[in-house]
Amino acid sequence: MKLFVTVKSLGKRKPALARQEMELSSAPETLRDLITATVALNVQKLREKQESVALIPFLTGEEVQAQGETGKVGFGSIYNDAVSDIKDAVNTAMQAFEDGLYRVFVCDEETIELDAPLSLKDEDEIVFIRFTMLAGGLW
Repeated sequence: MKLFVTVKSLGKRKPALARQEMELSSAPETLRDLITATVALNVQKLREKQESVALIPFLTGEEVQAQGETGKVGFGSIYNDAVSDIKDAVNTAMQAFEDGLYRVFVCDEETIELDAPLSLKDEDEIVFIRFTMLAGGLW
């Protein structure tokens, strides 16, 4: 199943990050399944990225332009070489959802219940909105 995922952060000047295609082996039945599949896929991508290190990193002009459109240009270096555990990452994502740190919208409809049935079709749009915590004062 192919889905399109957009991550937005309300506390940033550029509110939307790039729209990404996500390929899942089966259709998630609940929001809990969708979050679990999304986290597992991202952890797997991180592991693959950690294993494939370029000897001499460089960016082409097209890569600079594409990354510039999302608001950050970089070599994609990963400084934390610890191996992520999928189970811990999923538990953290579920806790963050329950604590209200992000919201999930499926086809412009907010999905609130983790275990309510979810009817996804191929090429549906999923939006994750992250909320930014405010600091108590300026230093």
